[in-house]
Amino acid sequence: RISAPTGKQVIVQGIREAEKNNLNREYEKKKEEVISAQVTKRDDSTGDVWVDTGASDVLLQKNEQIPGEELFVGDRIRVFVTEVARDSENAPVVMLSRTAPQMIKRMFETDIPEIADGTVLVKGVAREAGSRTKMAVYSADPDVDPVGACIGPRGARVGKIVDLLGGEKIDIVKYSDVPEEFIAAALAPADVVDVTVEEGEEKVCRVRVPDSQLSLAIGNKGQNARLAAKLTGWKIDIKPESGIEEPTINFDI
Repeated sequence: RISAPTGKQVIVQGIREAEKNNLNREYEKKKEEVISAQVTKRDDSTGDVWVDTGASDVLLQKNEQIPGEELFVGDRIRVFVTEVARDSENAPVVMLSRTAPQMIKRMFETDIPEIADGTVLVKGVAREAGSRTKMAVYSADPDVDPVGACIGPRGARVGKIVDLLGGEKIDIVKYSDVPEEFIAAALAPADVVDVTVEEGEEKVCRVRVPDSQLSLAIGNKGQNARLAAKLTGWKIDIKPESGIEEPTINFDI
């Protein structure tokens, strides 16, 4: 009679540990992956939500949600698993995000066949979550247009991902090993007259754009040029083509 309850406790504890280990293994497989989840609970005071990942309920903090979006119970969303750890009781501690730049890359790797099979490579992503993303893609196959493969017929492929991100704009540009070509492409949709790499300075370039394209190259509050600088890793100085009494406008990474 004394040993029976003790044995039961040992068995129950063993089952719980096995469940925790299985859950940890399940989440470790999903680390740095995009998974589908459903909102199950919302804290109106903080904006935090809990989502069902199919394995357990996990907290998605407000600061990891896309700015401006409102998530409610029943919403189905995609989330990026940024980190998986264990607490003092060996239970999984999972960190989720909808703002991580890597989320964009993984969504394209999952949804675009040419990226999934390695024909098209994602070379870089610069993101301001909820507003705009720039992504550079490349293909070694001359018969494959990497930008077109990601955009899809009539924008269907990229449009699907944009919808999943609540309308966040995504610019897809062609990567090049030639800095001048890559920087010019990264400033799309603006046209670029020329790009000059500054001698003696590390990753600094001067870009000239048509006077009528200056505001487009810079973007709203400097966003287009700022994302281009982050994507390329170059400090970009933008000047209008005429150069008449116009100061240089600098954008750093």
